[in-house]
Amino acid sequence: MMWPASQASKILTFLLLVIVVYCICMDTFLFLRIQNYKIDGFDVTTNVTQETSTIKQSKNLPNYEDVTWVPCTINPLCHPTVKALMVDHINHYIYGPLCAIVDVGLGISENMLFITPNMISFFHVLVAVIGAKLLTCPNLAFRRVAVVLFQIRMFLDDLDGHVARERKHIKGERSDVGSLGYWVDGICDLLGVIAMMIGITLYLRNNPPRRGYKNTPASTLPYHQLKEINSTEDIEKDHITDNGISYKTKVTFQKIAQVICLFSGQMVLSSLAWNRYIDIYQYLLENCTDYDAFRRETMFRSGKFFFTSAIWRIMNPHSYLHVLSLAVFCDKTWWFLKTVHYTGYLGLVVALGTSEYFIDNIRAYVLNMTDGR
Repeated sequence: MMWPASQASKILTFLLLVIVVYCICMDTFLFLRIQNYKIDGFDVTTNVTQETSTIKQSKNLPNYEDVTWVPCTINPLCHPTVKALMVDHINHYIYGPLCAIVDVGLGISENMLFITPNMISFFHVLVAVIGAKLLTCPNLAFRRVAVVLFQIRMFLDDLDGHVARERKHIKGERSDVGSLGYWVDGICDLLGVIAMMIGITLYLRNNPPRRGYKNTPASTLPYHQLKEINSTEDIEKDHITDNGISYKTKVTFQKIAQVICLFSGQMVLSSLAWNRYIDIYQYLLENCTDYDAFRRETMFRSGKFFFTSAIWRIMNPHSYLHVLSLAVFCDKTWWFLKTVHYTGYLGLVVALGTSEYFIDNIRAYVLNMTDGR
């Protein structure tokens, strides 16, 4: 038996508020951790071009592992990396530690060697297909179960990366660009998203939302809508006023497909940009040891980089999916899609423009072309 709508709404609002406050607090702790403790990814002893005073200052910083009371096996703040700073909040602060707990509890990385990261990726595609089927159901309870399944899919998506890193003894979030696992994970993610969007499309086609014509005389309605007036299945008459009649007609499938395609385009653009910037920043700040280690570490610790990475914490494709899942759970799918199918592009343009500006500044500083941060 489902809770009353008002009670469910209050509980959901409270949980959402708790998650938002938790993520803001964790972002604050992450920034302080980066500023005040050593970062494993920067080995200052390998670069002879560094300034002596800066090396001494970096060496004097305490190790975060020595002061934290949360074990680093499950602590998302222990090993900050470029990708960790650009992963969405839910994956980084909730699913990441949960994956570590499950891995430690079940021993997947050490004992269950027959379970490969690619097998986990293939399995979460199956979960997505089941979730997509439930998304087509007119019953809201089934669609909410589908949302839970898609969240499980995203958890498994995090788990496959965690297992792969543990078996390679890699600390922190990193993208192994170009590897087989990178492409398998990307393709499986794409299939999962496609399954979700197909499920939503079929639901909206079979249960089209309605649009209102407030205070509109029947004589002014288009012919194809006038034909629907005699069918109570296709049109509802809210009330009659002196100014006219208020009608609600079904949104056409053509309009539904247009909105779905525009939203899907946003996710594709977001995914391409997000992966591109992770690749660029990993190269500039982590992978290319030919660049001055002091400058790379200084830029990684800077508020400038924390800000530009925070943009993609919010605008990355995983964040899109979390918000879409919330809309489905609240039975506001069409309202959400209709609201962001154009405005979302404006946000992406701003994010892209800001990121390109900061990339030029960060590259210039790391390559020793400027002295400012």
